[in-house]
Amino acid sequence: MTEAFRVHEWRSADGLKLFARDYEQAGGKLPVICIPGLTRNSRDFEDVAPAIAALGRRVLAVDLRGRGRSDRSADPRTYSPSTYARDMAALLASIGAPRAIFVGTSLGGLVTMTLAVQQPSLIGGAVLNDVGPEVSKAGLARIRAYAGKGAPVQTWEDAAAYVKRTNGVAFPDLPDAEWLTFARKLFRDEGGKPVIDYDPNIARTASPIVAWLATRLLWPAFRRLAKTGPLLLVHGAQSDIIEADTIARMKRLAPHMQVTAVPRVGHAPMLTEPSARDAMAAFLKDAP
Repeated sequence: MTEAFRVHEWRSADGLKLFARDYEQAGGKLPVICIPGLTRNSRDFEDVAPAIAALGRRVLAVDLRGRGRSDRSADPRTYSPSTYARDMAALLASIGAPRAIFVGTSLGGLVTMTLAVQQPSLIGGAVLNDVGPEVSKAGLARIRAYAGKGAPVQTWEDAAAYVKRTNGVAFPDLPDAEWLTFARKLFRDEGGKPVIDYDPNIARTASPIVAWLATRLLWPAFRRLAKTGPLLLVHGAQSDIIEADTIARMKRLAPHMQVTAVPRVGHAPMLTEPSARDAMAAFLKDAP
């Protein structure tokens, strides 16, 4: 379900022009901010955002700095969860919203947890999509194998083959015809040629020691997030990013957290799967 959106642009504290798809909808409930994963962009939510808007909420799906139609940073050190979180605070200020519900996929969930430490009053609830305060070593290794490496593609057929090669394990049931649609979310079209739609420098700070430190810091961040409002974890039943032990510990720390597993999906669910869609609809119905 794809619908038209309005362009929303705002400025970061360091002067970058940032972009969001704005699905405006009348309603008295908190807006929803959708934040994609490391190499992804707002197009990941092109079907999810209209479905949420239909529930009576304004939805903004963002391109983090260095992705999609947002500016690239001259300083790769700003490609970090702490800076992304400040950018999200600036987004809320730009629309005059005191707080929002956040939907974060992978890195987007880490950004949401980081914001819970920086400015918890901005968060009225959150959906974490296949991410927690601890990331499995296997999943990190897989992401490092392709993030920031570029993609040697010349045609859209090459692009479809690339995304199937790097994501096929996560979506074993996705029909071959759908991989081109998937590719058009990761690549932009330049004169008929697919070009990867992110700054390769986004992965420069993702070293093993940074990932290890983030793990130690994120458990307290998750505890802070759990205190901000209702919480939903959606995860792929076959995910290599979030493990069962991590989910169990999250549940102990946040007994009110709802958990939904998406069958036969890895990292990360598209959130259009029936189980994910229904869980989010029920969550948002009761959320502020």
